[in-house]
Amino acid sequence: MSSTSSGERVRTVTAAGRTLRTSVRPGTDGSVPPLLLMNGIGASLEVLQPFVDALDPRRTIIRFDVPGVGGSPPPVVPYTLATFGPVVSGMLDRLGFDGSVDVLGLSWGGGLAQHFAVQHRRRCRRLVLAATGTGALMVPAHPRVLGRMLTPRRHRDPAYARRIAGEIYGGTMRDEPERAARALHAETRLGPRRGYYYQLAASTGWSSLPFLRLIRQPTLIVAGDDDPIVPVVNARVMARLLPDARLHVYRGGHIALVTEAAELAPVVEEFLDG
Repeated sequence: MSSTSSGERVRTVTAAGRTLRTSVRPGTDGSVPPLLLMNGIGASLEVLQPFVDALDPRRTIIRFDVPGVGGSPPPVVPYTLATFGPVVSGMLDRLGFDGSVDVLGLSWGGGLAQHFAVQHRRRCRRLVLAATGTGALMVPAHPRVLGRMLTPRRHRDPAYARRIAGEIYGGTMRDEPERAARALHAETRLGPRRGYYYQLAASTGWSSLPFLRLIRQPTLIVAGDDDPIVPVVNARVMARLLPDARLHVYRGGHIALVTEAAELAPVVEEFLDG
């Protein structure tokens, strides 16, 4: 286990046969429920650092790399969102969090978060779904955008990330693509390419539409009005179908949670503290 100057603890744990690199930033107030972050496809836990830095230090923050991404070793066998939920629950146990946590899922992580909220209802107190949708049964992105998502190249090639940032991420990335390149590459640890493809396969054909009504936790849906990957209409559909949901639409694109963290972190915290 290693620690940073901020007291963040980074360690590797094994749960349900999967080995994951994890990070815990201890909060200063033990009465505040921990917040578990679930990241987008191909992104190591470092990518979320701007958002973590913008959150109140009283809140404990838990992050992890999925198998084959960042510092987690590649999976021996493939996994799905449904089979990975128990791994996350076991990871929390191994890290010493045996009670309920708040859960935030970004993009691909939003699908995992929806599954976790249903599979492990008592472990998930409140749910935040950011720049995410219902999977295969949703209003899709433009085929050209979907084509860009089939490869991890944007995580590995800063010049390529700059070139396509506006097209796939929208929002301020249309005018400042360099920020997207920095967000995806700053301090990131890149796992083998097959980790990205395992992650992509885990959600292929998956949809949360059949079980959205089973998500009973208070849920905040955070969506950008210029998100080429997950058009905002999907957030409006989810807000109608979830039993206890509120919708926050911001001016921006797909990765604003990272690039505009100072704006969105207070929105998330107000909901969690509510």
